[in-house]
Amino acid sequence: MAKDKVKELVRDLSRRMGAEIEDIEESEIAGHMLLTIRTKDSGALIGARGETLSALNYVVKKALEGKDAEQEPFRFVIDVNGYHLKHIKMLEGQAKILAERARTFKYDVEMSPMSPYDRMIVHAALQGEPNVKTESEGEGKTRHIVIRYTEDAAKSAA
Repeated sequence: MAKDKVKELVRDLSRRMGAEIEDIEESEIAGHMLLTIRTKDSGALIGARGETLSALNYVVKKALEGKDAEQEPFRFVIDVNGYHLKHIKMLEGQAKILAERARTFKYDVEMSPMSPYDRMIVHAALQGEPNVKTESEGEGKTRHIVIRYTEDAAKSAA
């Protein structure tokens, strides 16, 4: 089963990285299996700004790619001590604050460069927010989101 392969690979990679895993909890988030690693060595698995955790997710996904071509791809996200969920909440909160700033002062607000996954979280968080729209700009490591102020069509017709 793919879930067991993921857990086995995560345990092996974590051990090689010098982190001792206490437990791996399973839950679901946005149609993906969320595997939350519980460890006292979270720094070794998360890294600066979550870069090691992102790399761990990438390596495990690449290692499983093509193993069972006939089997449906197993969608999962690896988290460490709730870091991933806290990061999502922080991004959503930051996006809402900056959207409010764009509405209040009626100007565009640029966010710092971020990963494609983080940009997706921000776009989703602000979808449907009044008087703002989000666009990604830049290339490579400088790609970022601009939160643009827009006049509400209903208000401008009045």
